[in-house]
Amino acid sequence: MFSYVFPILSLVPLSALAHSSTCPGKLSSSQLQYPICPGPPSVYVVESSQGKGLGVFAAHDLEIGDIVMREAPVLKIQFPRVARGSVYPMDAVSRLVHNEFESLSPRQQEEVLSLTYYTRGANTTEVDKLATIFRTNAYKTGDKVGLFPKIARINHSCRPNTGYTWSERLNKRVVFATRKIKAGEEFFVSYISLAMPQEDRQKHLDKYGFKCQCDACARDKAASDTRRITISRAFAKFEHRLTITPPQSKAGKREALKNAQVSIQLSRLVQEEGLADYYAKAYRIVAITHGRVEDWQSAATWANKAYEIRYMEDPDSSLTNEMAQLTGLYISNWQSQLRYATPSA
Repeated sequence: MFSYVFPILSLVPLSALAHSSTCPGKLSSSQLQYPICPGPPSVYVVESSQGKGLGVFAAHDLEIGDIVMREAPVLKIQFPRVARGSVYPMDAVSRLVHNEFESLSPRQQEEVLSLTYYTRGANTTEVDKLATIFRTNAYKTGDKVGLFPKIARINHSCRPNTGYTWSERLNKRVVFATRKIKAGEEFFVSYISLAMPQEDRQKHLDKYGFKCQCDACARDKAASDTRRITISRAFAKFEHRLTITPPQSKAGKREALKNAQVSIQLSRLVQEEGLADYYAKAYRIVAITHGRVEDWQSAATWANKAYEIRYMEDPDSSLTNEMAQLTGLYISNWQSQLRYATPSA
């Protein structure tokens, strides 16, 4: 009788080690005498970055999934409620920021005030420096907005080499490598959504006061724009068409097969553009579209790829749980398919 066990979920993704390991390398005999880890080696250094002021650079080689930073917000506020489409009242935001700032230590206050900010041509002597620093550098953290002084030092690229996520459990923003990074290489994150052409990206970046000169913007702009427009349209197309159940009609099956083929092209374009923030989203689409044509092996493989990325971002997130369940479902269907396809001895 044929039996087959596919052990994908029995293997913990290598990226899990990035969340649990804080003492890479061999421990010395003196370290082994103590139950408490002395802490991780320095992952990054802050140095001058040509044309960008300061930047954050790798202190040693990093693998995919390695943690660059975990940082709790030094300031965190709940923005006042406003009508949809309205601008937040800066005077109210300023009061909230100043109230939180007063509770910081002198060292923390100095660190916050050392961050760069942009005023859109206003006289810098007339602006609220603290509120403008917050507006320029803060990130959304769940239902609040937080300022992370160390993460704020990481510069932008439209082809970043790191990703980030907010961990509610840790109350920290986590930055991790999305590709292999060499010692001395600068870390980059994305400040904006990247699935748009260069001109649109630059409009969104204007509020930060710089013109992006990354490879995607400066070298292969035309080809990159074409790929990103195609990516954006494909995501929009698939957004409302992803259902788990395979179609039953001939027309539905033909459409499902076409979508599976298009999804592979989408994943390739996302990889070509180096849009690591979109890998898991693209892989999920590939998994579901292949599940709809009952190609369970491909569906399981792509679902597991998406699961590993979601696990790397946040092991406890609903997105991670969804991909774990999808992977399990597709593996089960694949095993059933193999059993029924193999004749008994």
